Amino acid sequence: MQMLADVLVVLVALLHVWFLVLEMFLWDKPAGLRAFGQSAERAAATKVLAANQGLYNGFLAAGLIWGTVQGAAGLGFKLFFLACVIIAGLYGAFSASRKILWIQALPAAIALLAVLATRS
Repeated sequence: MQMLADVLVVLVALLHVWFLVLEMFLWDKPAGLRAFGQSAERAAATKVLAANQGLYNGFLAAGLIWGTVQGAAGLGFKLFFLACVIIAGLYGAFSASRKILWIQALPAAIALLAVLATRS
């Protein structure tokens, strides 16, 4: 069960690395425009904000990876950063797009349940 939990945590981290790439480097490129459903003009106007947002996604990914490589000592890191991802996903789902609930919050919630199941 520990291996499954760690794999799920790493998958959530990889999602956030992808979000970092989308927001920091592809925001105003075709992939970023498609992913976020916005015009080139709007992307140009919000590029700096998106890069900042991408950086925060990188911090979430780093925390999840750090918790995973720490083994049993990283449990607190995994719980904290998964909770942060879930809260960010819930906020995004209610403030920006409901699909964030499924893309960000749900995978983190599943990983969190798996991590909690390893504590027994």
